[in-house]
Amino acid sequence: MNTICLIAAAAEDNALGKDNDLLWHLPDDFKRFKKLTTGHPMIMGRKTFESFPKPLPNRRHIVITRDTSYTIEHENCIVVHSMEAALEATKESPLTFIIGGGEIYRLGEPLSNSMELTRVHATFEDADTFFPEIDESVWTLTNDEFHPKDERHEYAFTYLTYERKPDR
Repeated sequence: MNTICLIAAAAEDNALGKDNDLLWHLPDDFKRFKKLTTGHPMIMGRKTFESFPKPLPNRRHIVITRDTSYTIEHENCIVVHSMEAALEATKESPLTFIIGGGEIYRLGEPLSNSMELTRVHATFEDADTFFPEIDESVWTLTNDEFHPKDERHEYAFTYLTYERKPDR
């Protein structure tokens, strides 16, 4: 079975970003993202893809866009026009990550069976992109690991691992 995992960093108010950029810089979270996603396909929206300076190494990028003329000239990138097409493109992979942005998370959440959320312990009033609310009747928290604020991390944060409840 193909595991579909949402992976995100979201503030206490579910803020993800503003103007197609993150609201924080958390080096340890970036390392964790790289460790978890390397070797696995990642589904993302066009704006998320375009926020990268270049495609991330050792990961296939499946980019969802409504623009039927949009193309990417890179061997590890494919363009699709729906979440269904993105999932079809990853069906042979045992683990696929959905990496954003906000609309892609909303589309992917009902189709996902796990979630890796970095909860940033702050709120951001000027955010323009948000992670969906986590419905505790659907998701079970299976692990949490707190990371304090320090000289490299302006905010404290907690890694949260969720699994979809079997009957949901």
